[in-house]
Amino acid sequence: MRGVDLRRLDSATCSVARAVDVVGQPWVLLVLREAFHGLRRFSDMQDHLGVSRSVLASRLEAMVQEGLLERSPYREPGQRERTEYVLTDKGRDLYPVIVALRQWGDRHLAGEAGVPIHSEHAGCGAAVHAELVCEAGHVVDSGDVVRRPGPGSRLRDAVAG
Repeated sequence: MRGVDLRRLDSATCSVARAVDVVGQPWVLLVLREAFHGLRRFSDMQDHLGVSRSVLASRLEAMVQEGLLERSPYREPGQRERTEYVLTDKGRDLYPVIVALRQWGDRHLAGEAGVPIHSEHAGCGAAVHAELVCEAGHVVDSGDVVRRPGPGSRLRDAVAG
């Protein structure tokens, strides 16, 4: 079997749709970008993003509830205790998504001056990029992938009937 007719499967169980429910909200991916760049404090994120306090507070709360970020208290000398936001393992797992989006943006949307940021491996200085690799180590593109139903899939007929 070369694949499955995906039109026969119920899309309600789709992991892409579930992921978009989490990271597809306005500002979420940009907040993640800031966190990956080392910004952890509300005021720093707000200043860098230019987003309103209420929108940022709402997004950060949702991201904490979803388990992408966690609150961590800190106190500057002579100041009251405040909160910063730290990536969780679940949040850090989105780094390849951010790299892939940057890579796509660099390729298709960079301005006349060129790409704004180069990402390099700290160990050797080589450029960092996202790619699809199978478990055997082969680099693949979308045309090389066969899609088969997994244990969480269900037929649309089973839902309707």
